[in-house]
Amino acid sequence: MDYTACIQRALDYIEDRLKEPLTAEELAKFCGFSLYHFYKVFQSQTGLPVMDYVRRRRLAHAAADMAGSRTLLAIALDYGFETHAGFTRAFRKTYGLTPEQYRIHATGSVPERVDLAKLADYQLSGGMMMRPTFVTKPEIKLAGYALKTKMNGENFTEIPAFWNQYIEENRNRTLHEQLNPVSHAEYGACVMLPDEPEHFLYVIGVEVDSFDDLPEGLDTAVIPPSTYAVFTSNPADRADGAFSRSIQGMTRYVYGEWFPTSGYAYAKGGVDFELYDERSDGDTGLQMDLYVPVEKKE
Repeated sequence: MDYTACIQRALDYIEDRLKEPLTAEELAKFCGFSLYHFYKVFQSQTGLPVMDYVRRRRLAHAAADMAGSRTLLAIALDYGFETHAGFTRAFRKTYGLTPEQYRIHATGSVPERVDLAKLADYQLSGGMMMRPTFVTKPEIKLAGYALKTKMNGENFTEIPAFWNQYIEENRNRTLHEQLNPVSHAEYGACVMLPDEPEHFLYVIGVEVDSFDDLPEGLDTAVIPPSTYAVFTSNPADRADGAFSRSIQGMTRYVYGEWFPTSGYAYAKGGVDFELYDERSDGDTGLQMDLYVPVEKKE
């Protein structure tokens, strides 16, 4: 019997029914196996127990839906989670961060169907591998400009427009002329708003030693001390948006692939940020760093 072909049919069956009730017994019967034998074969082919696999695929599709305007509860109910709390627990266990934290970075990319033949090649070749470095940083004070945006897809148009405005108005020079920043580097930080779970602040700014005597019109943010996983984008040119695509690809990898298998969770109360330094200047071979606050999973 070709076990790979049988389990591939089961994977396709699951994919077509992610919003419907599914049981291991139903899937075993579909494949013509006893339940015990199905459990063994399925895990040997995919590396996961069957219902863990179903839950992960539901969460992957739910994660893609987060880029839209629907509420998290509506998305959770669609994929068989009865409460927001249950959805949050399952999502954090798999992805290492809450749905609200993930939604800031959601791209709307629909997960490809799992192909066991491709999966084997992917695993043998190591897949896409970006190994972070880990650093611990003290509190960081930022002064600059803040945008309040909503986690319903608006952020994906508003933040790029905010950066364009920042660049067109030469606000970088303004910050360096008005302040005495710690370094040349610029930050793009995502700050959660506990009282407004559907919104967050995106702050573009520079690091300062103190908030004393800041000029009027500037916003501030405090990034708490944390241990960070630091990812560096692949070198890319500015032309035709290649640098932006490199950053987006890295972000999709970090939040979609690295977290679920890393053994780390997004640190409670942490703030993730982008760091643009001298490597981000010019027109060719540009790079930047993404700092993600992490802690070991419990």
